[in-house]
Amino acid sequence: MKTPLIIEQHFHGAYGTDFNKADADEIIVLAEKLKSLGIGGFFPTLVTDSCENIKRQIGEIKKAASLCKGILGIHLEGIFINPAKKGIHNTEHFLELTVDNYKKIEDDFIKIVTLAPELDKGLISYLKEKNVKVQAGHCMGWGDVDGVTHTFNAMSGITHRGISTALKSLICDNVYSEIICDGLHVSDDALKLFFKAKKSDKVILISDSLPITYSNIKETTFADSKIYYDGNSAVSADGTIAGSTKLLPEIIKILGRKGLFSPEFIENIYNYHGMKLNGCIEWDDDFNITKILF
Repeated sequence: MKTPLIIEQHFHGAYGTDFNKADADEIIVLAEKLKSLGIGGFFPTLVTDSCENIKRQIGEIKKAASLCKGILGIHLEGIFINPAKKGIHNTEHFLELTVDNYKKIEDDFIKIVTLAPELDKGLISYLKEKNVKVQAGHCMGWGDVDGVTHTFNAMSGITHRGISTALKSLICDNVYSEIICDGLHVSDDALKLFFKAKKSDKVILISDSLPITYSNIKETTFADSKIYYDGNSAVSADGTIAGSTKLLPEIIKILGRKGLFSPEFIENIYNYHGMKLNGCIEWDDDFNITKILF
């Protein structure tokens, strides 16, 4: 099997590198490590933080991108989300979904914003005018969005009454939907439902990988929360899953061995963002990477 290079769209870091803290040099080193895994591009994803820290990290990421290919833009996950579905995000930094608040951190390198559409006060239309992808996540409702952030996780679940973000993710054929297939975030039955209901050309595989991924770190601070890693899952002190501890090549192997993978899932993100990267990956029948060409 041959596919395009993998793109990580929702990715907080790995190998000990945290996009909310790392400098440009650290990000460049990480980018080189990712290439050896067939990850040709990624969107550094910033978790909820102070506006001051977010602006600083945008600067570091842009500096790294000017020196290193493959850094495709920033995914801003947080600040504009619903406290009722906060996950491990720190509500002290949350802002109303207004244009004025967005301008506090606005930068043309922000390409994706995860937000709670039910709380919108004019921000969604502004982002769309700027050609920023708007994704519903950490939310309870629905709106004029391009995509959905980690379907089923940190959103209103499937229901037969009222508005459900998860249900809308499955049935809205014009919307791209992220899904974490690491075996922890979503059950096998929910995955089967997702892949039966969702149009295959609108599926986006993500890792939602944490900085502790592929490192020796067992305890760290992420999104102002203490995170504990037991070798299988990473959770906060109250047991909330903080993110994944696997990158997409490993997740694809897990999904493939369940008979749920399609090469189209890797191709979709290229269409979502209207981009092209040179290179490809060759896989064996057990979904191991055998060759990477750039």
